[in-house]
Amino acid sequence: MLSANKFKELCQQQQMNVEQLSDQLARPGLSKKESIVAVRNWQKGLFKPKPGAEDIRHLAAALSAEVNDLLDWRSSYRFAPMSARKVRLVTQLIAGRSVQDAMDILKFTQKRAAAMINKVLRSAVADADEQQADVDNLYVSSARVDDAGVRIGTKRWIPKDRGRAHPISKKACHIHITVTQA
Repeated sequence: MLSANKFKELCQQQQMNVEQLSDQLARPGLSKKESIVAVRNWQKGLFKPKPGAEDIRHLAAALSAEVNDLLDWRSSYRFAPMSARKVRLVTQLIAGRSVQDAMDILKFTQKRAAAMINKVLRSAVADADEQQADVDNLYVSSARVDDAGVRIGTKRWIPKDRGRAHPISKKACHIHITVTQA
């Protein structure tokens, strides 16, 4: 996935404006005006239209950089069976660290969420390795956990006094991890 921050930084370093980049982006089905709008959106982090592999190659060539210098790799675990609050404790440990350090921390963290986060991190690293990124120079650029509400099929009731019942709500969360090449 195209990294908006890296893209914006490279544009400022090379002193390339939007019009110059949109000239390099010309392809069938994308007019000059549409390509200008696309480049502006990509710099803001809005991926409408979604940049394809060919678009990223053209942008890297225009900025005289490698394709992997513009990319970051993301992985997610949706509806993980644990509350977001418990998982955030572990993701805060690895955010901003190198991938190897993060894996070592997760290996020795005695929380149930550590195994789930480790799988997501390994998936992101495998995706980066698939696209010939330097795995030794990867770091965790962001580790985010979102609440996913009550897990499906876990609505239960606990009996209370005088015939009342209180719900037991088992929560779920979405774990998102992004790795970037240093």
